[in-house]
Amino acid sequence: MNKLFIGLSLSLSLALSAALAHPPFPSKPLTMVVGFAPGGGTDIVARIIARHLGEQLGQAVMVDNKTGAGGNIATDFVARAEPDGYTLLLGSVGSLTVAPHLVAKLPYRPLIDLAPVTMAVMFPNVLVVTPSFPAKTLAEYVRQAKDKPGTVTQASSGIGGAGHLAGELLKIRAGIDAIHVAYKGGGPGMLAVMGGEVNAYYATPASAGQQIKNGKVRALATTGLKRDRLLPDVPTVAESGYPGYEATNWYAYVVPAKTPAAVVTRLNQALVKTLNNPEVVAALHKQGLDPSPSTPAELAAFMQREYDTWGKVVKQAGIKPE
Repeated sequence: MNKLFIGLSLSLSLALSAALAHPPFPSKPLTMVVGFAPGGGTDIVARIIARHLGEQLGQAVMVDNKTGAGGNIATDFVARAEPDGYTLLLGSVGSLTVAPHLVAKLPYRPLIDLAPVTMAVMFPNVLVVTPSFPAKTLAEYVRQAKDKPGTVTQASSGIGGAGHLAGELLKIRAGIDAIHVAYKGGGPGMLAVMGGEVNAYYATPASAGQQIKNGKVRALATTGLKRDRLLPDVPTVAESGYPGYEATNWYAYVVPAKTPAAVVTRLNQALVKTLNNPEVVAALHKQGLDPSPSTPAELAAFMQREYDTWGKVVKQAGIKPE
């Protein structure tokens, strides 16, 4: 009996030691990494979600802006982070599916070095121009670019990002010559077009909506297949003479590839609940964004499709890093 008691005590002690060595996830604050400057679309989404995600997980979620290289710096940081679930990336189309086609020596492999957690939001970009620019419609914008090739400047929040790709796709479809100018995030890009530093900018509804209402920029067209909820009076590129044109922006959550499956599942469950929270849905809708929670497998399949699609555009447009 004593031997049995001793054996049971030893087993319980070992189990307790293991539990103490690996406390339930999460047991400390999390860091949500964003690859663009404060004030841009990705940053706004991150901050809307972070507080509610923290409530779901019972831990604080801090937003960390690591800007530069169109989000690649932040993505590489997360790819190299400890695979324990405490560092997650709110990434975008550029760093997650375009960069491998654009950067010869990219330090990370997004489809291999990162584990999908869930899609966050999907939305179009909107082509806006500085008020002094003569074009009032997309047709007039295209005509201006054709009449004065190489003089129209169109900006984006970074090389290889959704805004840049949307502009390159329009250049291909419309047969125009416009100069691309890359900024480090939505905030700087919006300030540039508002100040007349560039003629046009492919913005997110989150960063452009209020400026459009205030008349500080003029909206010409949105890049989705249907009109945006925030800008119902702004036509799409597709309905403005380019049927089938679509350049959808999206933000998704990923973690380092070797993160335990149970941790990925826990993060997915918490993020899906957060993205379905009525308060979060209302806040995102107000920004013109559509919450689009998914399973990790669904996000993986989506990222592969985007990787293939935009790889073709990068090659055809001859996009090169600066």
